[in-house]
Amino acid sequence: MTEPLTIAIDGPSGSGKSTVARAVARRLGIGYLDTGAMYRALTWWCLHQGLDLTDADAVAAAARALPLRMGTDPGAPTVHVDGTDVGAAIRTSEVSTAVSAVATNRGVRPVLQLLQRDLMARIAEETGGVVAEGRDITTVVAPDARVRVLLTASEEARLRRRSTELHGAADAAAVEATRDQVVRRDRDDSTVSVFTEAAAGVELVDTSDLTLDESIEAVLDVVAGVTSGGE
Repeated sequence: MTEPLTIAIDGPSGSGKSTVARAVARRLGIGYLDTGAMYRALTWWCLHQGLDLTDADAVAAAARALPLRMGTDPGAPTVHVDGTDVGAAIRTSEVSTAVSAVATNRGVRPVLQLLQRDLMARIAEETGGVVAEGRDITTVVAPDARVRVLLTASEEARLRRRSTELHGAADAAAVEATRDQVVRRDRDDSTVSVFTEAAAGVELVDTSDLTLDESIEAVLDVVAGVTSGGE
């Protein structure tokens, strides 16, 4: 039997990794896992329960008991916590502002990383492959993935994209309103994971000057190069 195709994609906020990863998974007909959504779901759950996010032990305990279900269809990924669809709730500014406190909790990360490995294995077995995206998939969660890509872009490009996504515009005011979510979160998360420089064996794809379609094709080219024996 052919071994399932495992693709790991990391990158900073606004690099396009979620959109590109979903598109790549769709094109290849395999499953998708948004690991960042898992940290957001835990953040939502902690806030929903009224936990103090600065209480590292309490948040880590919540991670171990998190009743999470991830939908892995790249065409319509879903996130449920304790039976509640939180797909929209985890993208609110409240969660976006708070998620770094959870994502940088060193008691949380190994718990969710283990879950991510298990989910990747299950998705790959069920669909013939998986595209998993996040911050440390190429280096910590799945360093043995067959294809590993670091998707990056200039800060200006990332701010413009995230501003358009959140505010529907990329003018100076909208970009400034987005800056904290992008720059601060990347700075905070860089204390626990490396996602600005490609590790050995990880292919760097800079999307600063690429359209979405070009970014997707660039990653598919990397996949084709690896799967055809080009590395």
